[in-house]
Amino acid sequence: MATGPGAAAARNVAAETAAASGEDEKIAFDGAPEGAAKIPSELKRIHFDFDSYLLPPEARDTLASNAEVLTEGPQVKVRIAGHCDERGSDEYNLALSDKRARAAQEYLVGLGVPRERLSVIGYGKERPLAPGHDEASWAQNRRDEFEMTP
Repeated sequence: MATGPGAAAARNVAAETAAASGEDEKIAFDGAPEGAAKIPSELKRIHFDFDSYLLPPEARDTLASNAEVLTEGPQVKVRIAGHCDERGSDEYNLALSDKRARAAQEYLVGLGVPRERLSVIGYGKERPLAPGHDEASWAQNRRDEFEMTP
């Protein structure tokens, strides 16, 4: 695998070309060690119902897809970040966001992703995805994000 600024630029051009053509090009994670498997730079987020950490069916489907991606890059570690909407106390939302992240972690482990590759953190309502104060925004903010870590 080529390294250095030229190689990074070539990967970026390849990604932009694939995006422009509508192709799903897999791009190596920038923090992966030399020779690492190529994987998408981003895993898909999942969303939750109000006041719940139970995984809806569409979240389970997304987690199954994420697990498949993770099997392509077995050395990559992932931090699962749980989030809540703005309603509820800080303490309640921190606990709920942690439960959401742990629910996704347990599901991925059940699908065969080794637990030692998955860490969790709950951010509560401190990092909203959507800035609004309505149900549409709140629904987007009740989520888990998957952040690849070196």
